[in-house]
Parts: sequence; structure tokens; C-alpha cells
Amino acid sequence: MIAAGERAPDFSLPDHEGNEVSLADFRGRKVVLVFYPLDFSPVCTDQLSVYQEVVPQIDAAGATLLGISVDSSWAHRAFRERLGLSMTLLSDFEPKGEVIRAYGAYIDEVGHGNRSLVLIDEDGIVRWVHESPTPLEIPGANLIFDALEATG
Repeated sequence: MIAAGERAPDFSLPDHEGNEVSLADFRGRKVVLVFYPLDFSPVCTDQLSVYQEVVPQIDAAGATLLGISVDSSWAHRAFRERLGLSMTLLSDFEPKGEVIRAYGAYIDEVGHGNRSLVLIDEDGIVRWVHESPTPLEIPGANLIFDALEATG
């Protein structure tokens, strides 16, 4: 997993509408990358539903949540609609998991990302990382707030 203090690898990925979104688009604002295994899985559904509830508070803290998985933009669009999500979901579909691998969150044995969080500061530096011990364990939203508070 990428370490705090490292420069965050830049990327451009299609969002849930097929528009290219780059990490550089958020320079000057904190970003929380939410790596998760798969749209529509029960645990991912629970995780992103919890995060959706706190999106306004995360925005108020000066950060943007970006969800990233190996699903296609079409799957992301349907997943967002089904759950009523407002956060941007990015497709690391092809080459499969390239960005997730760059951050060290890809699990080769299962072919998707681990449940991991990465806080990137306004200058593109990783300030905090959380990697779940297993893809079945949801990192609580409190971890995001603690990281935002600790990193100012």
C-alpha cells in the first residue's frame, strides 16, 4: 500500500458518465480515494451507503470523496442510481486495476481492489492511508473524519 508522505500517483479515469476525471482536477482540495471491490456486492453497498450519509460533512471539511473500483462506467452509473449516491465513482476497468495497483490496493488473487482509503492533500501528497485487513471489513466513516482532523 502507498505510504503517507509519498506523492500520489496521478491518474485519469472515466467516471459514471464516461467523462475523464483526473486527480490533478482536484489540486488545491483534499481528496479521499475510496478503493472498494465491486459495485452491487452487499458489503460495498453498505460501505458506500454509509459514506453517502456523511458526504456533506466531508465536503464541509474541504475534501472530495472519489470511489474507485474495477467496474465499468455503466455499472457505476446503475450503482449510483440504485443507492442514490452523489459521490463520483471512477472506473479502473481497462487496463484492469491499473490505478488501484499504483496505490498498492489491488488483490491479484481475487482480481479487484481491497477496501482501502487514501487521503491526499491539496498539493497531491498522500497524508493518510487505511487498508482493511480483509475486503469484508468496512472502514468506518469515523476514520475519514479522524484523518481529516489529524492532517488539518
